[in-house]
Amino acid sequence: MQREFPKAPIAGVGAVVLDDALRVLLVRRGQEPLLGEWSLPGGALELGERLEDGVRREVSEETGLDVEPVEIVAVFDHISHSADNAQVRFHYVLVDYRCRLLGGTLASASDASEVRWARWNELTGHGALAIRPFTLSVIRKALDQAGRERSPAQQREIVTRDPSAAQKQTATQEEPFP
Repeated sequence: MQREFPKAPIAGVGAVVLDDALRVLLVRRGQEPLLGEWSLPGGALELGERLEDGVRREVSEETGLDVEPVEIVAVFDHISHSADNAQVRFHYVLVDYRCRLLGGTLASASDASEVRWARWNELTGHGALAIRPFTLSVIRKALDQAGRERSPAQQREIVTRDPSAAQKQTATQEEPFP
C-alpha cells in the first residue's frame, strides 16, 4: 500500500487510551505524516482487519500496551498536500476510539520515537506539549465520555472538523445502506 501520494484514501484507526488517573497516552511520531509531533497512537488498517483489532494492534506495536476499545470518539479525514499544493501527499480516513488500558509495559516501538502519559493540564496552557488543536478536541471528548453517563443522542454524536456540520447532524438521519 502506497501511503505517500496514494491513489485512494487509506482507512486507519487512532486510540485515546486513558488510564485510571485519566491521563492520555501520547506518541511522538517517528515518521511521516506528522514526523516529530506528539499525537495519539494509531495507523493504517491491514487488509481484512476489523477496526477494533486494528486499534489493539497499533497501540501494542507503538507502545507495548494492551488496550480494549470502549467506544468511538471521532470519525474524520486527515489530508495533507505536497509543498506546491498540486498533489495529495497523505489522505487517511480515521476512526478514533476511547480505549481502556489492560496491561503491558510502556515502551516506544514501531513508528513511535517516544511515548508518554500526559494529564489534560499538560496539554493546555503555558508550557503545554505541542498537540494539534483537533487532536486536543478528540482527547477532550474522550475525557468527557469517560467522566459521565451519556444519553443515546450523545452516543451518536461524531466529532468533525466543521463544528456547523456536527450541529446539523441529527439522531433521525438514516443509515446510507440497508
